[in-house]
Amino acid sequence: MAAMTLDPLSLQTTAKESQQRVVSEEIDGLIKVYKDGRVERPDIVPRVTCSLHPEFGVTSKDLIIDKYTNIWARLYVPNSREKLPLMVYFHGGGFCVGSASWSCYHEFLAKLSAKANCAILSVNYRLAPENPLPAAYEDGVKAFVWLRQQVLSRDNELLTSKCNFSSIFLAGDSAGANIAYNVTIRLSRLANLRSSDLKGLILIQPFFGGESRTHSEKYMVQPPRSALTLAASDTYWRLSLPAGANRDHPWSNPVAKGAEKLEDLPRVPTMVCISEMDILKDRNLEFCAAMESAGKKVEHVVYKGVGHAFQILNKSSISHTRINELICHIKSFISR
Repeated sequence: MAAMTLDPLSLQTTAKESQQRVVSEEIDGLIKVYKDGRVERPDIVPRVTCSLHPEFGVTSKDLIIDKYTNIWARLYVPNSREKLPLMVYFHGGGFCVGSASWSCYHEFLAKLSAKANCAILSVNYRLAPENPLPAAYEDGVKAFVWLRQQVLSRDNELLTSKCNFSSIFLAGDSAGANIAYNVTIRLSRLANLRSSDLKGLILIQPFFGGESRTHSEKYMVQPPRSALTLAASDTYWRLSLPAGANRDHPWSNPVAKGAEKLEDLPRVPTMVCISEMDILKDRNLEFCAAMESAGKKVEHVVYKGVGHAFQILNKSSISHTRINELICHIKSFISR
């Protein structure tokens, strides 16, 4: 039998290629993380430019917040002669996927801007796992500080001529709502910002977690292609939290031991929007109850018959009705 010679370099290359093909974390159709650190995000939702059909009655423009970290935002301003309240909005996606340029967010926020008669700055923040938390929170604070700088510099005419900088709201859905909440906490620690700089907080299906399962997490039956399943939720937290942290980390669980005391939070009026068929329903309700017990001004609305992210992903007739209700509630909240 002829002798066989093995090339050590060839063996090393084969082992490396094999490792590259090993998937360590995956949420089907949304994100795939390989053992070597590579991340794939399929284009499941189309990305669109800032252009809008005239029927929206809204002007949209993309703005650079920090070119070094590639933080940018999409601004929506309805046609109006008066200065309007400004909503700083953070998109959802478990901190790991999503974009301010996703078509579903572009359409929803354009509609919200027009019907609620407010300007909206939709922030495109850095994503995990490449940029785990608190990167998204830092980007949110940077966006807010950048806004304050625009008041002084007047570099963006659309912002300075149309937006009322004394009426700013932080908002977001799912992970974006979590970001809005944690950005509010961080802003309260900045010495040069006053509590009056922020008029309110709007949390749509806030993505909070915890090691102990709630009833809705354990028993809420989800359709096969639900926007958020319990398995997907756990994966998002593993990818976005610091190494070694579990779901009772304060960034995940705002009522866990060691989290910021709710009594010490800034007194910012808060509205929490909850979906009846969402696995996060009970956790959202527990958060509202804890806020009320801490003496905070909080109100909540439960939207019947719809699940997580209904406002951007579900095209059913009931979702259309609930979207209009959601917009009406937001309009009422910011116009007080």
